[in-house]
Amino acid sequence: MGTTDPRIDDYIAKAPLFAQPILQHIRQLVHTHCPEANETIKWSMPHFEYKGSIFCRFAAFKQHCSFGFWLGSAMNLDGKIEEAMGQFGRITSIEDLPKEKAFAKLIKESMKLHDAGTKGPMHNRAKNTNKELEVPETFLAEVRKNPTAWATFEGFSYSNKKDYVEWYTEAKTEVTRQKRLAQSIEWMAEGKRRNWKYEKC
Repeated sequence: MGTTDPRIDDYIAKAPLFAQPILQHIRQLVHTHCPEANETIKWSMPHFEYKGSIFCRFAAFKQHCSFGFWLGSAMNLDGKIEEAMGQFGRITSIEDLPKEKAFAKLIKESMKLHDAGTKGPMHNRAKNTNKELEVPETFLAEVRKNPTAWATFEGFSYSNKKDYVEWYTEAKTEVTRQKRLAQSIEWMAEGKRRNWKYEKC
């Protein structure tokens, strides 16, 4: 049987009021359809583990929530894309999530991928993208000071990381660079990608 973590109780209690029923709903669905899921906190965000590996995670921001499967890139998500650190876009109500039957199907699909030994995003990045994307230590050091922003950055795809890093490194003056860094941290703390203003709602 899976386990719960009192730290997630605290996380939900401190989340914005609109987010609390959403997070509770997701939590219940995961435990119902993946009874072996164990709760934990990683990168200051609630995560679920399955057989010792990260299974999925959720987070609450000022105006939306996010949810994502760790192996989401390998799943059949009917055209869903990785956005705001998850595969379901910006979640503002329970209605933004799939119905329970569809959600349960996705949970079972993800469990099968884990059982088959499918590797997660960190494994793939370690082999490929870390060598391609050079991130200045000054950028990393400042982002790490904000756990929520850091969790967002860590959860981003390679292209999403690249957008922020290039925006920072291409600044022509130090003043502009610092302004962009501060703005980047603010946006990532809200779960936003670099070009979020131009994305469809």
